[in-house]
Amino acid sequence: MAAPEEPELSQAQTEKLLQFQDLTGLESMDQCRRTLEQHNWNIEAAVQDRLNEQEGVPSVFNPPPSRPLQGLLGWSYYLIMLPFRFTYYTLLDIFRFALRFIRPDPRGRVTDPVGDVVSFIHSFEESYGRSHPVFYQGTYSQALNDAKRELRYLLVYLHGEDHQDTDEFCRSTLCTEEVITFLNTRMLFWACSTSKPEGYRVSQALRENTYPFLAMIMLKDRKMTVVGRLEGLIQPEDLINQLTFIMEANQTYLMSERLEREERNQTQVLRQQQDEAYLASLRADQEKERKKREEQEQRRQEEEKVRQTALAEERRRRTLEEEKERKSECLPPEPPADDAESVKIVFKLPNDTRVERRFLFGQSLTVIYDFLFSLKETPEKFQIVTNFPRRVLPCLPTEQQPNPPTLKEAGLSRSEVLFVQDLTDD
Repeated sequence: MAAPEEPELSQAQTEKLLQFQDLTGLESMDQCRRTLEQHNWNIEAAVQDRLNEQEGVPSVFNPPPSRPLQGLLGWSYYLIMLPFRFTYYTLLDIFRFALRFIRPDPRGRVTDPVGDVVSFIHSFEESYGRSHPVFYQGTYSQALNDAKRELRYLLVYLHGEDHQDTDEFCRSTLCTEEVITFLNTRMLFWACSTSKPEGYRVSQALRENTYPFLAMIMLKDRKMTVVGRLEGLIQPEDLINQLTFIMEANQTYLMSERLEREERNQTQVLRQQQDEAYLASLRADQEKERKKREEQEQRRQEEEKVRQTALAEERRRRTLEEEKERKSECLPPEPPADDAESVKIVFKLPNDTRVERRFLFGQSLTVIYDFLFSLKETPEKFQIVTNFPRRVLPCLPTEQQPNPPTLKEAGLSRSEVLFVQDLTDD
């Protein structure tokens, strides 16, 4: 029978799951989820429970197996006390369970963790003044994240307001100049009162025995780990000496983490540089390809333009030839030499060739023009000019003279020499 599917996580639960995995270094996502579910998705308590397990402190959800009692006396005492212990702890659990419903601990519900920390700082300054180590103004989880990101030590202080040694520790140790300078220059410092929900939650996770309580946390083997605990009243010099000892004992781990992070950063920078070089090369290749396509397109367009020009020129030439043939076919026949009305004209062409033909006095100058147009040697555009006196014969119709004059009207004699002037370039 198939196991029931686990319910899907909300976006907030997914973010907590990834954050918990990042802080603890656990590779199994299922184990991370089980741990968070056991702590009711309280990430601070879950992280601290994991830190305690790494220190050898048993988890509240995985208590260590009890040691076997040795000797007959031990077994006898155990068997005799077993019913009483069972009854005592059963009644105690029932009482605590009922008390939770009758008078629940208000600190169990964390609604404004940042507000809890800021409120403690204000209360601390009202009692002990503003001369104190720099408090981290954020949640416990945020402090862990920043210490991990910056590879710094994180010192956690849990403030027990009702404890007899708390006031003396704050005045005579924590707020002294040497301790302030030491903490501000060497580590992050997070503090909160256990009377606040945020402080109470961290207290449940760190499980201090007495106050004042300090815990040193750092990134060790890629996991945020508690590397030292200080409990009870302590003098400034002893506090500095013990914290220095803890830091020196774990300095190699921090240096190793820094080296690994630098190597990862260098690898990332190298990969980024390689990616940038690849993209630059790719862009250069794409630019070359684009220019090549543009040049090919430009050549194609030029070749197409030449081809179209050649086709247009061929069409124009054919049209001109057809027009010459048509003009030649429409010319009137040449009159005989003995015709009294005939005019003999010698045409001198631009290429220095001579053409001779006879026309009638009564024919229009247009006939002369059409004759010359039909010749292959004649340019496409031309005009006919007399030599003495020099004048251009009006062979083509115009608005002022729609009907060109006849040869006789133009004043030509029976024998003439006319010049053909090329106008093609004009």
